Amino acid sequence: MATPDFIREIRAFAGHQLLWLPGVSAVVFDDEGRVLLGQRADNHEWTVISGIPDPGEQPAAAAVREVHEEAGVHCVVERVVLVRSGSEVVYPNGDKCQFMDITFRCRAVGGEARVNDDESLAVGWFEVDALPSMGEGQLFRIKQALSDEPTWFEPMSSE
Repeated sequence: MATPDFIREIRAFAGHQLLWLPGVSAVVFDDEGRVLLGQRADNHEWTVISGIPDPGEQPAAAAVREVHEEAGVHCVVERVVLVRSGSEVVYPNGDKCQFMDITFRCRAVGGEARVNDDESLAVGWFEVDALPSMGEGQLFRIKQALSDEPTWFEPMSSE
């Protein structure tokens, strides 16, 4: 994902130290039940559409914006499917981040799936039973979006 200007400004002072950042992911389904995926330019992995909210931007609005910016699809948010903090990510330049991700189930309402910025190599609709090779975290997001279960979160430890 492209680094937002506000994070570049923080990095000017923080260097490569670990930043705790908000993130949003959108599991977007079309009327045929297919899921929208993008192949990331930075690591070539297939993922649901994700990004970082701008300061003051509501998470659901950020998810809708990211889907349109990255994939050319207009969508509406239906519900929150999971909230989870991810593992530390170390980028090739040495920057370290950890994201608190809110994943939304969304429904496509217009637009055409296409590579719409420089963050993706490819974008497309995939049948749920014919997904490309993906990481477990991405598959878990899709599974939760397909379920009728309440919002998933990591249970608190009993300590």
